Amino acid sequence: MSTTTSGPRLAGKVAVVTGGADGIGRGITEMLAKHGARVAVFDIRGEAAAATAAELAKQGLDVIAQTVDVTNEESVATAMEAVWNKWGALHVLVNNAGVSGPPQATDEVDLAEWQSMFAVNVQGPFLCTKHAVPYQRRTPGGKSIVNISSIYGLIGNADAPSYHAAKGAVRLMAKTDAVTYAPEGIRVNAVCPGSIMTEFNLRKADEIPGYLDDMIALHPVGHIGEPEDIAYGVLYLASDESRFVTGTELVIDGGYTAQ
Repeated sequence: MSTTTSGPRLAGKVAVVTGGADGIGRGITEMLAKHGARVAVFDIRGEAAAATAAELAKQGLDVIAQTVDVTNEESVATAMEAVWNKWGALHVLVNNAGVSGPPQATDEVDLAEWQSMFAVNVQGPFLCTKHAVPYQRRTPGGKSIVNISSIYGLIGNADAPSYHAAKGAVRLMAKTDAVTYAPEGIRVNAVCPGSIMTEFNLRKADEIPGYLDDMIALHPVGHIGEPEDIAYGVLYLASDESRFVTGTELVIDGGYTAQ
């Protein structure tokens, strides 16, 4: 049976994007909304989330903002309930919210920094999945969860050991949840971005001479990615076009991990 339609690829779907106020999250929010989804932006920076939603609403897109701390279970549960109460459905969850980890080697990392980073990068996807699934069960049609992992969830190096560990956890969470929820029609996958031109990398470029040139040199395609490069991958995994895809990772890295 074909899933091809003449309308928007996500017509009628409701999506939640965590960390959707800027960077990759904003790119995902805009992409999903432009393809027909009603999107709720979850972000701890409430004003930034509201500004993003307002800007996209001016384009005629159906986007709302929720101030959410993804490390706090009550905050997550309340926001998911609000989405359900507004739209009566929840088809897509994109676990995008994340922070960079301490650069020190494992034996030098402060425990509080480790716990803080894991709270956002691992506990956040756990809590959001936990409180999204009950609403997805009640939603007819295809459902999808997309965890934003990283190429650092696939390989190891010495520059950010804690972050590698967290993103590896997020990738494996997608696999185990895929197996768990497949009988209920909920697909779960991970996306592993390479270096993307976000505000974070622009700040690093201002702080470190030659930073962007060094990052570009690591990617065989000869340039750094843009948020929309990741957003197109998420769009595919969120849509019913990927109905036979679950428990895997989509690597979008300009050839970084092919070397």
